[in-house]
Amino acid sequence: MQQKIYAISDLHLSLTVNKPMDIFGSNWDNYWQRITDDWNKTVKDNDVVLIPGDISWAMYLEEAQADLKEIGKLAGKKVILRGNHDYWWKSITAVRNILPDGMFALQNDCVRFGNVLIAGSRGWSVPEYAHKKPADEVIFKREVIRLELSLKSMQEQRQEGDYVIVMMHYPPFNAKRSPSEFTGLIEEYKVDAVIYGHLHGCDVRSELYLERNGVKYYLTSCDLVNHKLTLIH
Repeated sequence: MQQKIYAISDLHLSLTVNKPMDIFGSNWDNYWQRITDDWNKTVKDNDVVLIPGDISWAMYLEEAQADLKEIGKLAGKKVILRGNHDYWWKSITAVRNILPDGMFALQNDCVRFGNVLIAGSRGWSVPEYAHKKPADEVIFKREVIRLELSLKSMQEQRQEGDYVIVMMHYPPFNAKRSPSEFTGLIEEYKVDAVIYGHLHGCDVRSELYLERNGVKYYLTSCDLVNHKLTLIH
């Protein structure tokens, strides 16, 4: 059976902390059940689901473990990436040590599933002109370095015919879709598709799908995709 790659981001699970998402509007009502219903109908055991960040509202790794186990119960292999609200994610080694079987955490590296390579980094806000705060500029440049580390890891593994996907939590461009250091690296390394999240709500004007310079970009924040998986490949 042919492997399929799906994505959904910004799950914001809260099994051990009191932070319900329905306070942000009716679109979040019973949302985890809606996600799992679609997941159970869609995903087979040999498929892969990419979850690019904001996985759990937990503050500590021990609190996040229940949310990770809940995801681990679902079909398919899962690849997770840190988001800006994943405060529980501090040490990649500690995260990997508690992951259920079939779950993989991505950080400065790359994972392979058949002929599909998954690379990526959290990213950071891409400014319209320049960052207003020096701290944002520091984080942005650090994330550019981390993305390139992951892409270099991908390039070392790359073989003819491989399909390359980059996971990011933040969009790799600003609201004007201007080129950035992120998109420059993505194009330089000839990535096939990029998935990202972070954006939420009815006021979001970003397209769910955009193709530019040969790269396919998918916005997969769960509330924007009606709490359903997006087929990537």
